[in-house]
Amino acid sequence: MRWTIIEATIPRINRQSEAGIGEDFVQPQMQGESQRTLIVQSEEEARGSEPARWRLGTKIGFRFVFLYFCLYTVYTPFHLLPVPPFPQIYAAYSSLWGEVVPWVSKHVLHLQHNFAMDYLNTGGDSKDTTYVYVQVLCYLVTTAVVTVIWSLSDRKRPNYERLYRWFRVYLRLVLAAVMIPIGVAKIFPLQFPPPSLSKLLQTYGDSSPMGLMWTYIGASRSYSFFGGATEVLAGMLLVIPRLATLGALVSIGLMSNVLMLNLGYDVPVKLVSIHLLLMAGFLVAPDLSRLADFFVLNRRVEPAVARPLFRRKWLNRSAVALQVAFGLVLLGYNLYSGAQKAKHSVESRIQAPLYGIWSVDEFKVDGQLRPPLLTDTQRWQRLIIESSEVAAVQSMGSPPRYFGLKIDPRKKTFRIWKPNDWTWIAKFAYENPQPDLLTLKGEMDGHEVTASLRRFDESKFLLNSRGFRWITEFAVNR
Repeated sequence: MRWTIIEATIPRINRQSEAGIGEDFVQPQMQGESQRTLIVQSEEEARGSEPARWRLGTKIGFRFVFLYFCLYTVYTPFHLLPVPPFPQIYAAYSSLWGEVVPWVSKHVLHLQHNFAMDYLNTGGDSKDTTYVYVQVLCYLVTTAVVTVIWSLSDRKRPNYERLYRWFRVYLRLVLAAVMIPIGVAKIFPLQFPPPSLSKLLQTYGDSSPMGLMWTYIGASRSYSFFGGATEVLAGMLLVIPRLATLGALVSIGLMSNVLMLNLGYDVPVKLVSIHLLLMAGFLVAPDLSRLADFFVLNRRVEPAVARPLFRRKWLNRSAVALQVAFGLVLLGYNLYSGAQKAKHSVESRIQAPLYGIWSVDEFKVDGQLRPPLLTDTQRWQRLIIESSEVAAVQSMGSPPRYFGLKIDPRKKTFRIWKPNDWTWIAKFAYENPQPDLLTLKGEMDGHEVTASLRRFDESKFLLNSRGFRWITEFAVNR
């Protein structure tokens, strides 16, 4: 192909010279033909030539990264395919590590720890439990052992170019499958909801670092929305092959900020954010030199050579279409489910009977009036009803304590109980003659209790009433 193009070019130039065309015209023409020849050569080489032989360190490093991230991210495809036999396979996979991790911790690491609780909490709020750290250690050791075996048994292979291309596609989709849902959870007030009633009453000193971060992000609807929208944008860029590098760069910026928030405010998802950052970094790694040339060294950058997954164009186009469709389906599903969850959350608050902060004006126990002394921890100071299922009681001089709640508006009764102590129950009959007045009469922990309460307007809190303004003559920093 190369020699045919060059030979076809030379006669054309000779004919132009013989016709009397001047040298000024011939030289630019020759340069243009030469450039086109080089372009055709590079395209033919990109399509037909074999990739270069990888260095030994590159091959070993790829084997390790491939094996480790396959172990760490295997949960993602099983969660995205909740149809048999995928849930059963994932349950068996989880059960295997549920046996291995406690054994390693006890017989190898000699840890004295209740791993049964950690194993149950792996689906909970904390992703930095001792169980998870030991599991990651097991992943690393398993990966190292298999990498050695793989390297010894496959020494003659020149490269893993084809597997590398497919692995990049897999990592892109896994990262997108994480970025899009967590972004949608911020677009709707799910991950960072507005500060609850009891949180508005809590002092800064009584807040945990994580609770403080949750409050300040949840208090700003626009900031939470912006963060979620950029995470969704990164996820959608990742499912488009030509924009994947940009999506990975956006993910690196976002995950770097998330990691620092997790480290600075002790949020127990540090390991997850570190892994997401490493995944995005792996996707960007092949373009680091080109990015450095463009942004740092101010050099001209040539387009990257795109190596397709298949030899046939229609298969490559189908692969691109499937990736984009995956992102759109994932986005649509999460937007729909997020809207439904947000709607349910709002309705559970607005429709909850007796919702609000109720300040206790009068409190009697066994007929004896209890004055509002800070030393009396049995006297109620406030009753906070967050929803139809959750209530909080703040005693004098104490932070709010959460209780389970069951209200019967027809009988005008409700009961509360301690979530960790089912023997403790308080039952009350109530009267609500005015929207801001409430009277209680019932039994609490074996004692007769009567109380008069008045509703406090939560919109009077500065955090709720300050709002946004473009012009501010004096900063309000309290």
